[in-house]
Amino acid sequence: MPPPPVLFIHGAWMTPDCWDPFRSFFEARGYRTHAPGWPGKEGGAEAVRRDPDVLTGLGGKRIVDHYAEAIATLPEPPVLVGHSFGGLFVQVLLDRGLGAAGVAVHSAAPRGVPVTQPSAVRAVAGILARPANRSRAVPLPLPRFRRDFAHTLSEEQAVAAHERYVTPETGRIFFESALAPLTSRRRSPFTVDFAKADRAPLLLVGGGLDRIVPASLNRANHRRYRSGTVDYAEFAERTHWTIAQDGWEDVAAHITGWIERHVRP
Repeated sequence: MPPPPVLFIHGAWMTPDCWDPFRSFFEARGYRTHAPGWPGKEGGAEAVRRDPDVLTGLGGKRIVDHYAEAIATLPEPPVLVGHSFGGLFVQVLLDRGLGAAGVAVHSAAPRGVPVTQPSAVRAVAGILARPANRSRAVPLPLPRFRRDFAHTLSEEQAVAAHERYVTPETGRIFFESALAPLTSRRRSPFTVDFAKADRAPLLLVGGGLDRIVPASLNRANHRRYRSGTVDYAEFAERTHWTIAQDGWEDVAAHITGWIERHVRP
């Protein structure tokens, strides 16, 4: 039998194009892949740059609902693979009972996992310092991209990656994430029931060189789960740019191996 379908969910400041290498890798192994964009990002990076206002006010619940609708159109439950905020959305979707399994790569933290690591705080401090950013699209300038996302790239590589992939992003999700500890479980779009008994298998992946979501944050996320199959893998030399960083194949191979062990076609 063919392997299950896989639905990829990109993270902040990205579009589905960032998953192209992974999609090719998975499809070469027989997986059927899907990579819908967040609402407003369906047209790709250039379209978002031309009209970033399409992201104004976009919040976590609407994004998760958007992916729930995409999952419902598929003939069978897919494996959900998300990066950064996409990894957080994977955890929320599994909490809703959606997906045959989930993989959260360098995932943003759900409500209940404190974010105290200095580099993680620094990565969003500039956004949160301006309350007006909650209702506008915020840019990711090249120096910040290189500092936080891709600090192992050469200048030339960083410029090329920034030009190809990076878009402005809705500021609202950063405020929702930062304010999650002060928001009720019912109202926060990033609430996960860590004791849910019937959750599908979940793999959390961390990177030792990640500055936006340090490995220690991924490990803390993993420790919060108290039921079901929740595994953790850590790659020492991976930055937050892991899904496109040289050596991404090692991460992709680990994920496909985990899927083969935990998901029946």
